Amino acid sequence: MTQNMGPIDRAARVVVAFAVALLSLSLGFGTVIGIVLLVVASILLVTATVGFCPLYALFHVSTRSRRRASL
Repeated sequence: MTQNMGPIDRAARVVVAFAVALLSLSLGFGTVIGIVLLVVASILLVTATVGFCPLYALFHVSTRSRRRASL
């Protein structure tokens, strides 16, 4: 599994994941919308941590620079 996410993309996903988790907290973790938002936040955090996005791979997109990708 080759990383296809650059550092800015990964950092943005972490920030958005925390914002979505806070929104889920304000709506209530037990509600359907709260649970869906927690799942979305989890997916964002996992993809940011691993550096691989399956949708990027499906569409042959990479935000990682070529110079770093070869390292």
